[in-house]
Amino acid sequence: MGDAASGRGHVVYPPRSAEDIFKDYRARRSAILRALTHDVEDFYAQCDPEKENLCLYGYANEAWEVALPAEEVPTELPEPALGINFARDGMNRRDWLALVAVHSDSWLLSVAFYYAARLNRNDRKRLFGMINELQTVFEVVSGARQQQSKERSSMDNGGRAKPSVKIENNGKATDEAYGEDDSDHGETLCGTCGGIYNADEFWIGCDICERWYHGKCVKITPAKAESIKHYKCPSCSNKRARQ
Repeated sequence: MGDAASGRGHVVYPPRSAEDIFKDYRARRSAILRALTHDVEDFYAQCDPEKENLCLYGYANEAWEVALPAEEVPTELPEPALGINFARDGMNRRDWLALVAVHSDSWLLSVAFYYAARLNRNDRKRLFGMINELQTVFEVVSGARQQQSKERSSMDNGGRAKPSVKIENNGKATDEAYGEDDSDHGETLCGTCGGIYNADEFWIGCDICERWYHGKCVKITPAKAESIKHYKCPSCSNKRARQ
């Protein structure tokens, strides 16, 4: 196809610079995160074990797709893990999603460094540095890094737990935690939309799964948050309701 790479129905011109490759990586990552978080019910339903080998694709336009693998050999880009649907019903749902997340991280890196093959050593190092500043898909889906950050924060305060609700004041978010610093949330992503933490926005943390959310994504206002002692996100509330 000459100088254009096909994105399963989307024509995408290969990124050339480290910055452009990182933008491509970040967009594909956002698509995968949306599939495994905000659109997880739709994603789960599409991964029918009765169907043939399916893959999860994330595209540069931030769209995701569950589809059969590319037929041409060799493929224009590295392919994601094959047959993610087969293990869906044989594993705990959360473990299965974490497994898909791990394979997705591997695929995202392989695509990025496929594009980066023509970069020099310093540019490849700079590209990896930018990528490494973001949480992996696995860390977001499993909540691993949020849990580690919360445990460190708890240890720093003599084991005293911090309230997770953040209250907005004149456009600036202020923590009701005991002197909590914004650096604790520097790599936190919204469990619904995948957006990166911003101190100028209102956020709220779930006391069950310990993930963080934009207030607007879970329909919680700062005023409403003040009356909540223990917040349960929609996902945890739905799990309790099904039990």
